[in-house]
Amino acid sequence: MSYPESRIQRPVYWTQACQDLMQRDRILRKLIPLYRQECIQAHQGPYETLIRIIVGQQVSLALGRKLWHQLAQACGQDLNPDCILAHSESDLRAMGLSLRKAQYVRDAAQYFKQGDRLDPDWWQAQDDAAVMTQLCDIRGVGRWSAEMFLIFFLGRPDVLPLDDTALLKAISHHYFSGEPVSRFEAREVAQAWAPWRTVASWHLWRSMDAAAVEY
Repeated sequence: MSYPESRIQRPVYWTQACQDLMQRDRILRKLIPLYRQECIQAHQGPYETLIRIIVGQQVSLALGRKLWHQLAQACGQDLNPDCILAHSESDLRAMGLSLRKAQYVRDAAQYFKQGDRLDPDWWQAQDDAAVMTQLCDIRGVGRWSAEMFLIFFLGRPDVLPLDDTALLKAISHHYFSGEPVSRFEAREVAQAWAPWRTVASWHLWRSMDAAAVEY
């Protein structure tokens, strides 16, 4: 089964979201103009996006990028389920993946290879919760991974990934003077961002990293 490439270039809602967020939030009023020439980007199809998300789970952005490039280099331009499944767990571990992450990558490849349960048209028609429920059937894909897929492949505008440590760190830095922040406190801050919580989250991520976040 073939899948369309991501259509996210500059989301149609991006400009309006930035304007609204700058009116509502004093921190974003300062941050958003710093990255006016940038926006969220997703260059991969759904399979590549999900594999890259799994590879990047629970590691720093820098390490996630390094592991992804190792994997992409091993498969060349043909990063598809068959390519991944042609590599054993030992092969994947030699590229730097942990044993569990190697297992998850192979499981995701097998899931996509079957194909009959993955329909991009269905994703587009469903709400966030329904898409997340389906994705979480894949071993190794939890709430965080599914939220990243909503953001970086489907381009959903109002996702708030409270399991993301980098986002919590950014909220702590900008809104709490570096003091630890709970999920409850982060959710309270984010109330003003709806229905553009994806856009707010991206700018906070961007403010804490030298390179734009991408999957």
